[in-house]
Amino acid sequence: MPKRIDTLKAIVFDFDGVILESHDIKTEAFLALFADHSDRLEEIRSYHLHNVGISRYVKFEHIMREILGLPYTEADRERLGAGFARLTHERILACPEVPGARELLRGLRGRVLRAVASGTPQDELRQIVGERSMTEWFDELWGTPRTKPDILCDVLIRHRLSPAQVLMVGDGMSDYKAAQETGVRFLAREAGLVFAGMDVDKVRDLVQMAQWLAEAIH
Repeated sequence: MPKRIDTLKAIVFDFDGVILESHDIKTEAFLALFADHSDRLEEIRSYHLHNVGISRYVKFEHIMREILGLPYTEADRERLGAGFARLTHERILACPEVPGARELLRGLRGRVLRAVASGTPQDELRQIVGERSMTEWFDELWGTPRTKPDILCDVLIRHRLSPAQVLMVGDGMSDYKAAQETGVRFLAREAGLVFAGMDVDKVRDLVQMAQWLAEAIH
């Protein structure tokens, strides 16, 4: 049973893999972008999966410089960014929601601040949410180039909240680390083995998160 959170005022959600079942779409896109380097694809996959939730542009630079040993130019940044968007956009618009997302987020309206902290670029995030008719689900949408710790700190300061009043929900270590850095509580959406063996509260989807919240909040 979760520890009670009697003062919860804000929930900050990661987006891919927490709101939408889009995790695998982005993994496949990274592998497709670097398909010419077949001998390094497993290393690229591992790097991506261990850094879910950070900016794709940070990943592009690391893959080019550190894994492939190649220079990384502004032209590479633009080429890879455009290719990634081409490979993912339509699939993300069509992919299913995480079970329970619609009901949970609508049910939280007016009860707590509903925010998103995503590794997706800000403009692209807003476009996806708008095109999927999900705008009413959220009070705030934040993406890159802002980092998740920065977004959480901003939520704390602007809304005059203490860390105990904020919950971060994520499926990647970047989400967990952001929560640790800012002192807010963390809930894992566990769709893989990212949090195996870790002492964190976990839910399989947002249906179970609704049950978790019902136990944690008066």
